[in-house]
Amino acid sequence: MAATPYEVVRIAAHAADDKKATDIVALDLQGISDVSDYFLICTAANPRMLDAVIDEIEEKVRLNANLKPLSHEGRAGASWVLLDYGPVVVHAFLPETRDYYRLERLWGDAPQVDWQ
Repeated sequence: MAATPYEVVRIAAHAADDKKATDIVALDLQGISDVSDYFLICTAANPRMLDAVIDEIEEKVRLNANLKPLSHEGRAGASWVLLDYGPVVVHAFLPETRDYYRLERLWGDAPQVDWQ
């Protein structure tokens, strides 16, 4: 049985948390956006940690939900990495980039998901 988008966002959030990502926020975009059902947004302290967070998310989602990203944007020195799983989009930022884009404010109407 395939994992639901809600299960995928929770798996990804726990994986990010396991690698010490901070300010982990999951937003429920159902009925608000045609882009995806959920956004997961998190922050990594530095580029090396950002790579580790993304690697952990990809591995845990692959192992626990049998999914690979449809697309993968950013890496190698990037300050923002995006993993697109279709109904779930993961955004991992360095602190200054997250502060600049403020996705939580942009999607302020979206309720937060309790991923814990």
